[in-house]
Amino acid sequence: MLNGYKIIDADAHVIEPPDMWVKYLDPEFREFAPSHDMKIKGEPISQNIPKKLQQEANKQMMQAYPHAYLNRYNPESHVQSMMQMGMDVALIYPNYGLWLFAIDSLPPAVIGAFTYAYNTWLYEEFCSYDPDKLRGVGAINQHDSEGMVKELRRIANFGWKAVFLRPNPVKGRILSDPAYEPFWTECEALDIAVGLHEGHWSRLPTTGADRFNTRFALHACSHPMEQMMALLALIEGGVLERHPNLRIGFLESGCGWLPYWLWRLDEEYKTLQWEVENHVKSLPSEYFRRQCYIAIEPSEPYLSQLIDYIGNDNIIFGSDYPHMDHKPDIVSQVVKLEKDLSRETVEKILWHNPARFYGLS
Repeated sequence: MLNGYKIIDADAHVIEPPDMWVKYLDPEFREFAPSHDMKIKGEPISQNIPKKLQQEANKQMMQAYPHAYLNRYNPESHVQSMMQMGMDVALIYPNYGLWLFAIDSLPPAVIGAFTYAYNTWLYEEFCSYDPDKLRGVGAINQHDSEGMVKELRRIANFGWKAVFLRPNPVKGRILSDPAYEPFWTECEALDIAVGLHEGHWSRLPTTGADRFNTRFALHACSHPMEQMMALLALIEGGVLERHPNLRIGFLESGCGWLPYWLWRLDEEYKTLQWEVENHVKSLPSEYFRRQCYIAIEPSEPYLSQLIDYIGNDNIIFGSDYPHMDHKPDIVSQVVKLEKDLSRETVEKILWHNPARFYGLS
């Protein structure tokens, strides 16, 4: 709690310990366990990340939370960092898993073994340290559409209320691919929210990867643009029409792209409704307001205009702890928004909206 606000961190990250993979992977797949330098059989799990950038990231993370860094971001240090920031609850997304679960060239069964191992470790070892504060967001194997429902049910049995997907195409499938339809149906039936989280430099088709090499460029374009494509797929493919109770969150991409994209899609729909009217029966902006959420950055200068456009019920906040993008004072920055957005709106952003999205009582 900070300044009287109860706070949900809608997007925090765990740093998976390297030895976790050997411990939790099924023996059949242990030959694929990533090494301590995060390589599989000598191949890195991501595209080549410049060594200077890795050093700078480590430096910034060390400076921000030295205790957590030196304790390898174990659950105790995570809870301590939450208390330092004023967080009450954190939804935990992976770090290395954003790359590892996205290697398009690996057999689907191997990715399935990774997601199973990660979910088991996150549940049994990490979140169990303080399950009231540390809430797991399950990983799903998008490479194996037939296995997605089985793991979703296992995650639901943990008591978790959310899973995450990559917004990128996986095995050539976008999010509206018919192969995913049983998964969307089960998410709706089990009341499981779906957070979409991008990760640049991954071994998936990624916006900008064919043009740029710097993190400056890749991070700037891949996160919002892949989310734009994902929202379009969910609307144009009829997923949100067929599943009106499905909840989708768009994370770590800012919100500035949203008003333009909704306006653009609404305009296209008004002109070309006849082309998609069998499975898109409302304006795209209406689907978003009904069942989607977006994580803001407190430094974005147009937040009041966004609220004027979509209202204040679909906005959430994630700290991105402990990544190099994370700022230790980010929670206080959100609290200061009460001067411009009202205390009621800030309360919605920090607690009521993420609680509704993640199905937290």
